[in-house]
Amino acid sequence: MANNVIVITGASSGIGKETAKYFAEKGWTVAATMRTPDKETELTEIENVKIYPLDVTDFESIESAKNAIINDFGKVDVVLNNAGYGLMGAFEFASYEQIKHQYDVNVFGLFAVTKAFLPHFRENKKGLFINISSVAGKMAFPYMSMYHSTKWAVEGFTESLGFELGRLGIKAKLVEPGGVATDFSGRSLVITASETVEDYNEGFDTFQQAIRSMMIESEPIVIAKVIYEAATDGKDQVRYIAGEDAVQAIGARAQMGDEAYIQMVKERSFSK
Repeated sequence: MANNVIVITGASSGIGKETAKYFAEKGWTVAATMRTPDKETELTEIENVKIYPLDVTDFESIESAKNAIINDFGKVDVVLNNAGYGLMGAFEFASYEQIKHQYDVNVFGLFAVTKAFLPHFRENKKGLFINISSVAGKMAFPYMSMYHSTKWAVEGFTESLGFELGRLGIKAKLVEPGGVATDFSGRSLVITASETVEDYNEGFDTFQQAIRSMMIESEPIVIAKVIYEAATDGKDQVRYIAGEDAVQAIGARAQMGDEAYIQMVKERSFSK
């Protein structure tokens, strides 16, 4: 029997790369996709990992990668929609280009990859989409309105999609990480700013200090193991929380209720 095959978007770093390595260790065949494969050196050394160029904002790139992967392996069992980044800062200063790109990558790119592989899953009457959401898809913090809105969109999309695909033998699941010790705060984070308006500065500075003190960062391998659980447990479970801080935060909101939790976030985000 052929190995199970997983396709991973955004596999050049962080959660995506760690997940590619972990699935490969478990004997899976991994199609690791990224925008610039020529820069990758680590995954190229792993026997059952093959790298493909794929930009989730480029439909032709997605279609080309899909065709190559299916041609190479004959089938795909799991698609992990992992590619994404965060836009942070006052919404007022976000340019329309920044807003559009945030949605092009986190939402429309995920839609496009899902649409590309859906016919293959439907024809095989089986398959699994795992979409990387976030604790940010279950609650909201200040100065992250665009990022939160994309993850809330992914949450609703995945839950709804699961209903319509379940009758076809296809599943859709969500993994919700908290803070992760990756480069998210570096190249995966874009901050909006103004050179003239200072009204938001104090609140933004206070929030950044508060969130750093509250955040518990999990290593990417912690998230990779949760993704593997979602891929292999055979359950109809839709949501998988990943990371200690995510468990605590999502649990606290469920226990406290919306209004009490929102009040707590206000107090913690802006207290010096």
